[in-house]
Amino acid sequence: MDWNHYRFRSLWPLPAPPDAVYDVLCRPEDYPRWWRQVRDVERLDDTTGVVRVRSVLPYDMTFTARQARREPSAGVLEIALSGDMEGWARWTVTPHGEGTLARYDQVVSVRKPLLRRFAVPGRPLFRANHALMMRSGRRGLLRHLRAV
Repeated sequence: MDWNHYRFRSLWPLPAPPDAVYDVLCRPEDYPRWWRQVRDVERLDDTTGVVRVRSVLPYDMTFTARQARREPSAGVLEIALSGDMEGWARWTVTPHGEGTLARYDQVVSVRKPLLRRFAVPGRPLFRANHALMMRSGRRGLLRHLRAV
């Protein structure tokens, strides 16, 4: 088993129309306004940016995110990641009842030396840290959708 390889999935039921959710998720430069763990997004061009995130544990993850797929009709936003982690992440936004289901999938290998050093003993903490970040992101998005 590669202790530095992770697969994550989060499901965010949201009481907003899919188009409204997709419109917010396709503007990563605005994520720091509603998702406090996304500390900074610096656009490099129309499809690439440098992102810095930090959840509960005392370390930042910095990576370059490059748009790999953007299909509004399918509700899909996908990025390729390189830097402190390598891999991909994807939002899939679909109707769900009277609202939306935003599904987040991520498959990455950690490259940050500190996290690689603590891969085995730290793995449960790293997974919990990610779960807390995602829970906070959903709450922030809910607040943001209500405000706009």
